[in-house]
Amino acid sequence: MSQYIVIVLYFLGLGILGYIAARRLNGLDDFFTGGKRLGFWVTALSTQATGESAWLLLGLTGLGAMVGLSAFWVVVGELAGVGVAWFLMASPFHKASERCQALTTTDYLLHRFPKYAEAIRCVSVITLVLFCTVYAAAEIDATGAVLEHALGWNYHAGVLTGFLVVTLYCAFGGFLAVAWTDCVQGMMMMLALLLLPLMAWWSMNLPDGLFTSLANIDSALLTALGPGDPVIKGLEIVGLVAIGLGFVGTPHIFTRFLAVKSHDEIRHGRWVAIVYTLLADSAAVLAGMLGRVLFTSAEQSPHLILGNGGQNILPMMTEAFFPMFIVGFYIAAILAAIMSTFSSLLLQATSSVTCDWLYFHQRHQLTGSEARRHSRNITWGLAMVALVLAVSVTRFLPEHTIFWFAVFGMSGITATFSPMIILAMFWKGFSSAGALAAMISGAVMILVGKLWLQQLDDVGIYFQALETLPLAFAASLLSGWLASLVWPDEASVLVTEP
Repeated sequence: MSQYIVIVLYFLGLGILGYIAARRLNGLDDFFTGGKRLGFWVTALSTQATGESAWLLLGLTGLGAMVGLSAFWVVVGELAGVGVAWFLMASPFHKASERCQALTTTDYLLHRFPKYAEAIRCVSVITLVLFCTVYAAAEIDATGAVLEHALGWNYHAGVLTGFLVVTLYCAFGGFLAVAWTDCVQGMMMMLALLLLPLMAWWSMNLPDGLFTSLANIDSALLTALGPGDPVIKGLEIVGLVAIGLGFVGTPHIFTRFLAVKSHDEIRHGRWVAIVYTLLADSAAVLAGMLGRVLFTSAEQSPHLILGNGGQNILPMMTEAFFPMFIVGFYIAAILAAIMSTFSSLLLQATSSVTCDWLYFHQRHQLTGSEARRHSRNITWGLAMVALVLAVSVTRFLPEHTIFWFAVFGMSGITATFSPMIILAMFWKGFSSAGALAAMISGAVMILVGKLWLQQLDDVGIYFQALETLPLAFAASLLSGWLASLVWPDEASVLVTEP
């Protein structure tokens, strides 16, 4: 019963924040950017909560349990990605978006690349709707799985609950509701991750220390590569470091920089983001390593005990160390990680359809009530598509895990937008043709890698270890650079960025 009390309080809190945010909405600017008045705490915490998702609590703790110290490569990659985004890109992007009065990341791109603006707009909308919807479907599926395994709910009841809660506060509260709830959810995730290894360390009382205990299970857990074939592990580490690319230029992250109140807020927020990433990610890996010592021995298969990828380690540890009321808090923290990403992706897809497609030319003529009505209808429509996709995948493609679709969606968004935005902000010679080539090649390489290269008989295992994002990212950068050299913009269309 205590678990249910915590979950109900959590859902009630989200509803209250959504209601308060809804009362502040007027036009599209409020719905999709919160009136561009975010402070640094909300900006930083909501950015990190959105970028991390459930993979931080379930995936990274599991990775720490399965591979040991080499899981810290994720921490290195995410610190690098967060650092580049906040220290090198946030301020220039904020200034550029202010100059063109952008409501979305696509607005900035159309201002930066006017020559092929219509083509870029079409590619932007199509890829965002596709990859955001797939990623959102994975988060809906994760909600059902968590409520099913943690509370014994029917899977479909859990899916429907998560869908309704997130869609309601997104549809009625818009960006402000998403940012506020993400901020709260980010704090919950941080508290949960910091508390778990501290409690485990205090309760386990390891006489030989953590490292010696891990070495007794498998000495490879203390190496930079981790256990397994060195070539495969080396490729996996490249893929792990590349996770940090998800913070560099992706629209659902950079919307926060577009909506922040001022440059001063960015200067303060960058340190909140860095400290959050360092503490939360390191605590997740450390918790996984402690769990490996607690639940397994040298003779046992960790997959059989800890689940696929070790993703059961966090719920197993919380049940071992905490009373049921605190276990309820951890369930709510996992749901927070899921819902923060789901809500941001849903709103990003909605803004793309509403602002960048259907009402692109007349959005400034829409009244406040018209803007709210259209935005809410589209939010519900896209959420329904994600819900149907989530249930259909579970029914017809049970061999694909939640994380397969989450990685697919995240990689697609990153490969399509991040290389192009990096080149746009740091290279004046980057042309409209180069931008279009970078976007298309990045998106296509994700599809080719996931659906073809990883399925090849002889070399597929290597592409699976590397994941598709590093290859797609490199292909996007290369094609953008080459196309810009071959088809440069005329001087009349060049836009100088700070």
